[in-house]
Amino acid sequence: MSFRTVSRLSIGLTLVAHGAVAADKPTQFWNLISSTVTSFQLAKAGGADFGPNLEANDADGATDHDERLKLPGVATGDYDAKLALKDGRTCFARNVKITAGKPFSLENRNLVECAKS
Repeated sequence: MSFRTVSRLSIGLTLVAHGAVAADKPTQFWNLISSTVTSFQLAKAGGADFGPNLEANDADGATDHDERLKLPGVATGDYDAKLALKDGRTCFARNVKITAGKPFSLENRNLVECAKS
């Protein structure tokens, strides 16, 4: 085998292995909102069919500021998020781009349609 063929094969195997490792990592929501999130639900962007409270994946059922929440099974796509916050507000974040196996964050500026519960 030539050096060029071996190099290409090595690069190809490295890329495949890297993709497999990334797929094994859970998607994570990184809370950069100034309040603790007590409920976190996702729906396909533009939809109203919000899924279960994903805070059930957290040991204490809430994601504090600068904490990450693992979201196993969340597929790549555009989502709307519905969040209940410890300060008593319920807010939405629209068109959140999520890539499976990668962290994504939300900040105060991403929150819309907030109302006190």
